[in-house]
Amino acid sequence: MTTPTSSEMEVEQVVEVTEAAEEVVAVVEDDVELDLDALIDLYTPAKNLRRGEIIDGKVLSKTSDALVVNIGYKAEGIVPMREARSIDAETLEALGVGDEVIAYVINPENEYGAPVLSIDRARGEQGWRILEKSMEIEETVKGKIIGSNRGGAVVEAEGVQGFVPLSQLVGPARELYVPGGEEPKEGFVGMEIEFKVIELNRLRNRAIFSERAALQAWKATQKARLVKELTEGETRKGRVTGISSFGAFVDLGGADGLIHISELSWEPVKSPEDIVKVGQELQVFVLRVDRETLKIALSLRRLQPEPWETVHENFAVAQVLDATVTKLANFGAFARLEGGIEGLIHISELSEETIEHPRDVVSEGQSIQVRILRIEPERRRLGLSIKQVPEESYRPEELDGETVDVQEFAQIFNNEE
Repeated sequence: MTTPTSSEMEVEQVVEVTEAAEEVVAVVEDDVELDLDALIDLYTPAKNLRRGEIIDGKVLSKTSDALVVNIGYKAEGIVPMREARSIDAETLEALGVGDEVIAYVINPENEYGAPVLSIDRARGEQGWRILEKSMEIEETVKGKIIGSNRGGAVVEAEGVQGFVPLSQLVGPARELYVPGGEEPKEGFVGMEIEFKVIELNRLRNRAIFSERAALQAWKATQKARLVKELTEGETRKGRVTGISSFGAFVDLGGADGLIHISELSWEPVKSPEDIVKVGQELQVFVLRVDRETLKIALSLRRLQPEPWETVHENFAVAQVLDATVTKLANFGAFARLEGGIEGLIHISELSEETIEHPRDVVSEGQSIQVRILRIEPERRRLGLSIKQVPEESYRPEELDGETVDVQEFAQIFNNEE
């Protein structure tokens, strides 16, 4: 084994000393950097806290007596447990390091230089923030009715008291509300409702809610979903929710469709109320679905056979029936039979005498008796006559005290001719 010379040993010692020196320098540089950061933090002026200010913070630690919260200042904030009673036990138990909280500044600096905070007193402010966000994104909010006045209901939501005008109350809440400032019916106070925030003014402590707007938003969502599911030509169960002069509205399960007055019956309808009633449940035929405008057209009459399809089952040539004059023209008068079938009485069949115009014999709306001359279902034509009605006209339902059907009646009538 070769023994190193003295010169080689000196070189190794120099290398070791150099490496050690570099390590020392690195450590010193790190310490200087840390010291500079600390000095910057130390001498950077902190923003003064004000009593009553609402601030955000993150939980640093939790004990049985208090929460220690990082509020972004030199001293951590202290939340005594007596100022966190609004947090339920389960939520408080789950609260951990890093969780965000909103706190109210009770004292900017106690005797130890730490700010004293309150979560309870900040809950109202947090509620305002939640409501503002809900209004911004048009999201519905749930709240509880805590009282009423002459104008509507007082509702508490997220720790904020708001007002729902009577015009914006719908459903059970509206039914239980008592106008005139009297005591509301049992079940009104304490009822949970869903609403949309339509106005907020934090400075004036004003919050206006609308249950009606929430219902409309829900219906719009339901309608969009339903429109995607509906198929034209299918049958659905619904409930009549409203009636107007032009038709009836039917709820198909969160979305309304319209039965136009012309689709309520094969026979003429004077008023939709003659056919349906509000609250009535019925089967409807899906006539049209407009997925762009979200409009649903329904029909009631399409669930019944079209009168012309069964015309031979209900009517026969030579049959004498009651009819109603519906329209006059130069060439004759139109008359409607029971079941919605309409036929023409040619001017030559109105009277034995020669007339210039049908109005000389009949008028619109007049009840008359007519005899069926011909039936043309393919062309949807029915030839009628007034002048060929016998003075003592036969009735298809009774003949010599016996009941006969229309086909038998026609044969009897033809034999007599």
